[in-house]
This record gives sequence, structure tokens and C-alpha cells, in this order.
Amino acid sequence: MSNNWWQKAVIYQIYPRSFQDSNGDGIGDLNGIIQRLDYLAFLGVDALWLSPVYSSPNDDNGYDISDYEAIGFEYGSMADMDRLIQEAAQRKIKIIMDLVVNHTSDEHVWFQEALKGKDNPYHQFYVWRSPVDGGAPNDLQSNFSGSAWTYVPHLDEYYLHLHSKKQPDLNWENPQMKQAIWDMMNFWLAKGVGGFRLDVIDLIGKEPDRGITKNGPKLHDLLQEMNRHTFGKHDVVTVGETWGATPKIAELYSNPARNELSMVFQFEHINLDKQSGKRKWDLKPLNPQELHEVFSKWQTELDEKGWNSLFWNNHDLPRIISRWGDDSEEFRLVSGKMLAIYLHFMKGTPYIFQGEELGMINYPIKEIQEVDDIESIRMYNERLAQGYPESELITSINAKGRDNARHPMQWDGQLNAGFSSVEPWLPVHPNYPTVNVEDALADENSLFYTYKQLIQLRKKYDVIVYGKYRAIKTNNPLVLAYQRFDQNDVVTVVVNFSNTTQQYSLEILLSDNERLIHNYPERSEQWHELAPYEAYAVRKAK
Repeated sequence: MSNNWWQKAVIYQIYPRSFQDSNGDGIGDLNGIIQRLDYLAFLGVDALWLSPVYSSPNDDNGYDISDYEAIGFEYGSMADMDRLIQEAAQRKIKIIMDLVVNHTSDEHVWFQEALKGKDNPYHQFYVWRSPVDGGAPNDLQSNFSGSAWTYVPHLDEYYLHLHSKKQPDLNWENPQMKQAIWDMMNFWLAKGVGGFRLDVIDLIGKEPDRGITKNGPKLHDLLQEMNRHTFGKHDVVTVGETWGATPKIAELYSNPARNELSMVFQFEHINLDKQSGKRKWDLKPLNPQELHEVFSKWQTELDEKGWNSLFWNNHDLPRIISRWGDDSEEFRLVSGKMLAIYLHFMKGTPYIFQGEELGMINYPIKEIQEVDDIESIRMYNERLAQGYPESELITSINAKGRDNARHPMQWDGQLNAGFSSVEPWLPVHPNYPTVNVEDALADENSLFYTYKQLIQLRKKYDVIVYGKYRAIKTNNPLVLAYQRFDQNDVVTVVVNFSNTTQQYSLEILLSDNERLIHNYPERSEQWHELAPYEAYAVRKAK
């Protein structure tokens, strides 16, 4: 694998609506991000991935774009965007734009033109089909529940939307539409952005008449074409959101010889706490050994063929400490450190979601009126009509709802956690007086400094970036271990993925290793026993 800046980088995801409000309207904005750049530089991250800040009616919180080349009024102006790119660059931080090219908003001028008639040139920018037997063309379902087809009476046609009906899918078989997308991407590249996160990119090769949505036969041809016309000419990072990827599929996307993307987000590990064959709302406990097997598979099968992304959290996922750690006061920090240590020594580019470095946790709700997320609301209404108990649905939303990640960033113990001078668009978590940036920076044992140290270690030791991976047996399914190694170093990582003390044994000796990091700093290493959620990494030079 060639050495690219993004292989050594750590990327921080910002959900702008919830990061920092600078103008007192309860919504985060670009100037708020600029205000906090010094904090992000101190953490040590190399790039900021911004969830969408384009003009949008916000049917799906900005993932329904009405103008790709304009900033949403709630976030500021294009001048603010230019200043953010410039100010971040001065701190050696790149800005990665979140780009949705599978669909637009129905309020985009392209779709408004498409509605004017079948002979309008923009009509074929979208996917239209005639009625079949007086109804929808087929039984394709939206990811947000219900049919993926919506009828337009004056055209006597249905349009496809794999998400909300306000998010019509683009027609990637249309050359004029593709050129418009290339032009838009080059508009952003000319501004100096550091790359793109490509939302649900595995859907653009869909063949709806055959019922194919993900990983369509023309998908990779389209991505190679995109690469040639846009970012392939620039030193940027590209990461695709690909829910259906396997290591073999990820290799197609990220093998440098194929000229497609830098890497993809795969979600095999994210699906381990849902019942087999069901939706994410159908909960089951995580099996740590199964998690370890999935990570090990991706580490080994993609090695030297592509590149991994490493993440626990994002804007669509619940907070990882509440999910797979322990958000009790006793174990919140130590389990957060364990999860960080386990992930950050693996091969790939780590992503940190805002507040992850503070140990922010899920925000439980008691009734559906507290929910903002369209996906959660639609699931609730659909399943309530099917007879599911309301309490079960609230439990599922508290476990997996997307709002969990979207409550405001907690900056200090003042009003609204320092996020805004007025009531925020989503409420601040009640624990903000003790879980916030100000307190974390003042405590040398905080989770923040664990993340800062992990970022520094990645920059210091090439073995963490480029070394090989091998899983290690511990004779205990709750104790997970692996090594990273190259011609110079061997790094060993051992974690207790449980809230009880665990005995274990390793097939290797660690007695003369240098300790790199340990989440129980007052303990001396005991190579046979781990306290609850204890985790460490050690290094030995060859």
C-alpha cells in the first residue's frame, strides 16, 4: 500500500447542527466550528468530516439537499465556509464534505423542473416509472418504511425514493445528471476541501426494475468514472458509506489499483447486536468474541488489498459507551477508554464522533413526542400499528435511535452546556455539568487525554499505521487480544470486554514489554488478570 496522508490521519466527525451555536438561534453553525478549531487542534485530529451543511428543508436533517453549492441559512454563508476551510488549514486540519449523490431533496431545482413535464430535460435526472396494474411499479420498500415509489398524478408516473418521499433518487444512467454532479464536486475541490464522505454510495448503481438497490452491477464503473472526472486528480480522502459491504466488496472500492475510493465504512460489526434477519430495532446482546472475529476478519482479509475505516460512532448510531460499554458512573470512563484502546491500535483510519472523546452517552426518552429523528418516528408508528407494545418501541429507540448522537456537544457546566445561549434544537444531556470539555481538559486522567494519547501514538509508531495484524488467544471469550507487527516492533493489545474481573492467559510473554497505554494507570500489569473493562497496549522492539 502506498503512503497517503489519510492512512496516518485521525478524522473527527462534526454534526454541525449540534456542535457549537455562535449566533444564539439554538442551532450549531460554521462560525461555531471555527470558534472551536483550537480545541480540535489540541486533540490532534487531522481532518474534520462535516455532516451536510448545504441548503436543505431538513426532512432528513440535511441529507436531503436542495442546493449543493449553497450553505444552509442556519449554518451561515459560503463566506463562512471559505473561512472555515482557510482557518482549519492554518492548523493543519482538512475539511471533508459529506456528499449525498444518491438522491436530492424534492425541493432541489432539478426535481422542481422534473415535475414540469416528461419533456423537461431535468425529468430524466430522476428515476421515473409508469404505473403497473394501476399501482406502484414493484414492491421496493423505502429504508424509512413504506413503498419506495410515490405517484405524481399530473405526470401519471411514479418516482423512486429509497429514503423519504422528499428524497427522490437520482438517475445515474443519465449523462447530463452525472456531468452536473461532477461539476458540483469539482466546485468543492476547487475550494480546497480535503475530500468527501459519500452517503449511501452503494445505492447509485441500483437497478430498480430488477429489485437491485445495493451493489448494482454498474456501481464500480460509476465510481471509477467519478474518480476520473473529479477527486482522482487531487490529494484527498474519499470514504463511502456501504452498509452491504463484505471484505471482498470493500476491496473493489478501496484497492488503489482500481481508482475508486480511499476506503469505505462497513457495518458488519454494527449489526452484531440485532437479531439475525431482522431490523436494527430488534435487539440482542453483543457477543464480544463475535465482535473480535469480525474485526479480525476485516483486518486480515483487506490487508494490502484495500484500506479499513475504524469507528464506533457516527451521526446515525447510538453512543458506544451506552451501547457496548457501561454508562454507569462507576464504569463510564474506564469502559470508554477500553473501547478507544481496542479500536485505535488496529490498521485503518480511525474516526472520532464529536463528544466520543468526552464519554458522552445516550439520551433516554420516555415518549415519542421527545423524538426528532424521522427514522425512529416512522418505525414507531409502523410497529405501533402492527401491535408492538409502546414500551418495547421506546426501549428500541433508546438503544438505537439516531437522536442519541445528535444532542448538543457539552462544552462546559454553564447554561445549555456552553453550546448555545438559548434553548437548543435538541435538549442537552442532563449529565453536562460533569461531562464536558472544560472538566475533561482539567483532568489528566480524563477520556479526552486517552484519545489525545492514542492519536499521538499513531503518529509516532509506523507499526500502528502499516503493521500486520494477528489475533491472539486468551482462553477467555471476554478478553480480546491482538498484535500489530512489522520488521521493527510488535505491539500487543489486551482488553477486558466486561464489567467483571477476568482471568486469562496469553500464548506470548509480555514481561519485558514497554507500556504504551493503560486505562488503570495505578495498576501494575498482571499478565493473568484484568479488572472490569481494563485495557492496555505494550510494545516490544525486535
